[in-house]
Amino acid sequence: MKLKTQRALDRAKKMLKDGQIREAETLYKEILKDNPNNYKVKKEFSNFQNLESQKQAPKDQVQSIINLFNEGQVDRAIDQINTLSSMYPSSPLLFNISGAFYKSKSLYEIAIEKFEKAIILKSNYAEAHYNLGVTLGEIGKINEAIVFYKNALNIKKEYPDAHNNLGNIYLALSQYELSIEHFEWAVAYKPDFAEAHNNLGIVNRTIGRLSEAGKNVDKALSINPNFVSAVNFRGLLHHDMNQHEEAIKFFDKALKLDSNFVDALNNIGLVYREKNQVNNAIEAFEKTIELNPNFANAYYNLIHEIKEYRPNEKQIKTIQSLLKSSNLSQDDRIVLNFTLAKVNEDLGKNQNFFKYLNEGNKLRREKLNYSFIEYEDQNLFENIKKIFNFKSTSKVKNINDGNSIKPIFILGMPRSGTSLVEQIISSHPLVYGAGELNAIGQICVPLINKNSEPSNLSVDVVHSIHNNYFDVLNNLRIKEKVITDKAPLNFRFIGHILSAFPEAKIIHLKRDPIATCWSIYKMNWSGLGNSFSYNMDDLVNYYGLYDDLMKFWHKKFPGQIYDISYEKLTINQESESKKLLKYCGLDWDKKCLEFYKNTRAVKTASSLQVRQKMYQGSSEAWKEYESYIKPLVDGLKSF
Repeated sequence: MKLKTQRALDRAKKMLKDGQIREAETLYKEILKDNPNNYKVKKEFSNFQNLESQKQAPKDQVQSIINLFNEGQVDRAIDQINTLSSMYPSSPLLFNISGAFYKSKSLYEIAIEKFEKAIILKSNYAEAHYNLGVTLGEIGKINEAIVFYKNALNIKKEYPDAHNNLGNIYLALSQYELSIEHFEWAVAYKPDFAEAHNNLGIVNRTIGRLSEAGKNVDKALSINPNFVSAVNFRGLLHHDMNQHEEAIKFFDKALKLDSNFVDALNNIGLVYREKNQVNNAIEAFEKTIELNPNFANAYYNLIHEIKEYRPNEKQIKTIQSLLKSSNLSQDDRIVLNFTLAKVNEDLGKNQNFFKYLNEGNKLRREKLNYSFIEYEDQNLFENIKKIFNFKSTSKVKNINDGNSIKPIFILGMPRSGTSLVEQIISSHPLVYGAGELNAIGQICVPLINKNSEPSNLSVDVVHSIHNNYFDVLNNLRIKEKVITDKAPLNFRFIGHILSAFPEAKIIHLKRDPIATCWSIYKMNWSGLGNSFSYNMDDLVNYYGLYDDLMKFWHKKFPGQIYDISYEKLTINQESESKKLLKYCGLDWDKKCLEFYKNTRAVKTASSLQVRQKMYQGSSEAWKEYESYIKPLVDGLKSF
């Protein structure tokens, strides 16, 4: 060791002896910077840190300050913890506590400084890393938050809260497998962690695993029956399964547990809207806004999906003000842009309409991290054609599973009229309209991505599709023997459907391409299935994939797909409806002409449109905006 370095170490030791703690720390760091690989220097600095970290404030004093904080005397607690920190400047615990106090007052910059100080004093302080992660996450610094959560877990693997919070971040980033992994670690280390069980359910619902989601939330409620978020989530699952009365029971229970829990109130509004109880829906949404003026989804539900509703000036100004907030989440920013787009469309302010619409779509696309070239859409379509590009396929034969339900699949591009056709058919007394089940996609996509070779569609695989789908149908608890499934994107799986259900009826909706894609572009879709919707060039490219695949299916399964033109249906309602029912093997019933009187719940974006009498001309509406949607118009002219 150089003499200069040794003398510096000796001087640092003397500073310590004289009580010059901060000066000694600064000198140790300078020595270490000049000698980063010197074993003796690193050891002495480590000994210094350990010595300093052992000098802790009296536990009773610390607890007394924490008690003040818990009693709501936050400012007094902050003053006292800062005084104690000055007396024990080497105590990481005190700085960690101080950071928590400042965070509670939303003084994030100061809180971050305190947590960083705690980590400087004790680099392996898992709780300080965790708290810093929480704080960074709350101010939107997600990537930095991930780093500190990971730091906490590297120090302390069995840290359920860190796993849970990291799971929530990955959920927000749509990285579902990572999210599931961390929630599972959380409940493994803490089996009675109700919040983590519920969060695991939320991920499973997001990716369509409704049965698993039900098990997760039921576990959470068995641990804590009064866990309001889980009670509300159980209601959402009942809603997903068209069990609306059960859903409302759970939403009402959530409100009884917490009268200010606006999520449940908003969800009640959604159920009322789907059941065409518009006034009740408006009341629920407005009550939601009254309780929480910052609840973006309630404004969207009011303005975007209640056709006769007009927001007052106060509400519009509130939405505009919220949109300017720097603390607004990206999800809320997306929702509010789509909301103001609809407001300006209704007011005839086309320039503002497109300003907000384009911004909402841009942000949504960024949120999904979607790229047509890099995304799986193109690969999925290619793999589907590979599977069925041979002379024969396996089919379900002689299977006696006790299922007598006959499915009718209504499919095509979104916004092509599938909801209208389902409303017509489900008005027949022998038919149950199940809406967009999405079960076929959830079953088939993993199979397609797993293996694109023809052998993938073995007899066992086909039987698996058949059985899994009927498990979903049986959970609906329906008495009708004919059921409609109108998930539009099921057009991708026509081959799988006709293999697993040879007698299934396939109804394919065709609508003017520009009208279809323009209508898609105007929507802020829930879920992930329509990720192509938020960019006009992506929409054109996706429509090309759709058109090509439908030509492939018609060639592969001639005479097994019933095409119906949306425009022809609106012009010749009775004749087209009669032909439609004949294809479905149903006797004609005049109720099908009065589909708008059908009281079934409708969850789709067309829920209020299908409550109205048939009208013509909607496929021409895009022409008013032709100059604004040139990429769509130019790209779709050839179809």
